[in-house]
Amino acid sequence: MSTTTPPGSMNQANERDPHNNNSYGTLVDSDYVEVDLPILDVREFNESVIRGYEEGTGDKSLPADTAVARSFIPAGTATLRDFSYVAPEIPEYIADNCTGCMDCVTECPDTAILGKVLAEPNLEQKLQEIEAEEDRAFFAEQWSKPRKYYDGPKKKGLDGGRFAIIIDPSKCKGCAECVTVCDDDALKMIAKSEKVMDDIRKAHRHFKNVGPSDEEYINDNLLIDLMLKESAHIYVGGAGSCAGCGEGTALRMLCAVTGAKYGNQWGIVAATGCNTVYTSTYPYNPYLVPWTNSLFENAPADAMGVRMRWDQKGWQEKPIWCIGGDGAMFDIGFQSLSRLLASGLNVKVFVLDTQVYSNTGGQSSTSTYMGQNTKMSVHGKVLGGKQERRKEIAQIAIMHPRTYVAQTTAAHTNHFYKAVIGALEFDGPAIINCYTTCQPEHGVADNMAADQARLAVDTRAFPLLVYDPRKGDTIKSRLSLQGNPSVKDNWFKNPKSGEVVDFIDFCRSEGRFVKHFDREGNPSETLEKARDERLENWRQLQELAGLI
Repeated sequence: MSTTTPPGSMNQANERDPHNNNSYGTLVDSDYVEVDLPILDVREFNESVIRGYEEGTGDKSLPADTAVARSFIPAGTATLRDFSYVAPEIPEYIADNCTGCMDCVTECPDTAILGKVLAEPNLEQKLQEIEAEEDRAFFAEQWSKPRKYYDGPKKKGLDGGRFAIIIDPSKCKGCAECVTVCDDDALKMIAKSEKVMDDIRKAHRHFKNVGPSDEEYINDNLLIDLMLKESAHIYVGGAGSCAGCGEGTALRMLCAVTGAKYGNQWGIVAATGCNTVYTSTYPYNPYLVPWTNSLFENAPADAMGVRMRWDQKGWQEKPIWCIGGDGAMFDIGFQSLSRLLASGLNVKVFVLDTQVYSNTGGQSSTSTYMGQNTKMSVHGKVLGGKQERRKEIAQIAIMHPRTYVAQTTAAHTNHFYKAVIGALEFDGPAIINCYTTCQPEHGVADNMAADQARLAVDTRAFPLLVYDPRKGDTIKSRLSLQGNPSVKDNWFKNPKSGEVVDFIDFCRSEGRFVKHFDREGNPSETLEKARDERLENWRQLQELAGLI
C-alpha cells in the first residue's frame, strides 16, 4: 500500500497524536493492518531519503525500515524534485499582454506556472520589503494590470488588483503548452541561460514570499479563477509524467476543484497505471491528500472498502476519488467498476481515457478507436490497426442504477469543473470519463494536449455529456450534450471556411492513424468505417438526449 498523509488529515496516526503535523497515515486505520504505522518526521525524511536519492545513493545506502517495506511516501515530497535540467527552453512572461485569463495556469500539467492577484497597495507594501532596489524593480515588472482585476474594481471605487504569473523552474519540463493555450501572446519560449534561470528563480522566490492572493479579487462564480486559491494546489507538481502529459492537467484540475471544496479532507484510490507510476516514483509524491495505489483490476473494489470503513467512522462527508486509466476501468477492472456503480456507494470514479494502455507501451484497449495503430492491433498489410468498435463507458454507466455520468476534457475548463462539482454534490456513485492526450502513443507534440482534446470534441471522436439522475425521470431530461458544437447536426462546420470537420480530420492530426492516408492524403476504407462508427455513436447520444 502506498499512502500519503498531509498535516491534519484523516488518519490513524494523527488520531493518536493530533498535534503531530509530520506523520504517516493510511486511508484505513491500523486495526486493519498487521504492523503499526510509524510516526516519522517529514523533515527527517526529506533530509535523509530524498537527499540520498538526489545524490544517487538512496537505493543502495538507505536502511530498510517499516515505512519503506510498506511503500509509504509522505505527502507533497515531489515539491522538492527538480526538472530544470530536462528542457533547453522555458516560458517567459510578458506582463503587458496578459489579460488574467488563467488558461496557462489551468492547463499546465506540472504545476509549473502559478497565478496570483494582490490589491495594488498590498503589492506596493510587499515590494518595499525587498531590500535590494534592483530586485524590487525587477519583481515589480512581473505584475500586470488586466482589465479583469484592475480596471473593473477601479470603476467600483476599489483598489485595482495587480496580477502576475510566475514560472517554477524546478517543475517546468518545457512542453510549451502554456504558450500554445495563451491567445494573448503573454508567454513565449526562450532559451535557458545562467542569467535567465537566475532571474526566474529569483522571481519565483519573491512570488512565494508575497503570500496568497487577496480573496476579494477571486470570483467564486468564475471557475477559471479556482487556481488562484492556495487551497486548490493539492497536486504540487514534480510528478514524473511526460512533458505536456494530458493526464497531468486532468489530475491537477480534479485535485484543484476537490481541494477548493474540501481542503485536504478527502482521499484517492488509484488503479495501477501511468498515473500511479509518475505520482509515486519513490520517494516523490505530488499529492497533498491520502492515497493508495491498488491493483490494475480492483481499484473500485478497494474504494468500496475504504468508503464503508470511512462511513463506519462517521466520515461520510469526506469524498473518495477512484482513479484509473481506460485499461483499468474499461477492461480488466470493468466488472469491479460495474459492481461499484451498482452498489449505490458514494464513491467518485475518474477515468483517464487515453484510448490505449500507455503504461505498457501502447497496448490496445477496448477504449481504442477503430483503425488506431497500437500494440496488439498493429497496422499491417492485412489489417489496418484495430478493427473493433470502441466501447462507450458513458452509455454503459448510464444504464446502471442512479449513477451520475459525465464525459469531459481538461481543455473545456468550465465543463470539466462543473462536471466534477456535480459529481461531488451527487449523493451516490459518479463516474467522469476524461479525454487525456498521450503524446508518445498518439504521435502528438508535447504542447498540443489541449488542442487535441478540443479537436476530439469538435470531430465527435469524444462527445461531451453530463447525465444527472436528479434532473428528471427520463434519459432525455437527465442527459445534456451542452458544450458540443452544433449539437443538432451530424458534424460541426468550421465557421470560417464552412467546411465539415469530422473524425477523419481528427485522425489527420495524430501519428497513430498516419498509415491510413495515402500520398495524396486520401483516407483508407477502414478510416471511413471508423468515421461512420463515430457518427453512429453521436447520433445515439442525440437520440437519448431527445435532439432527434
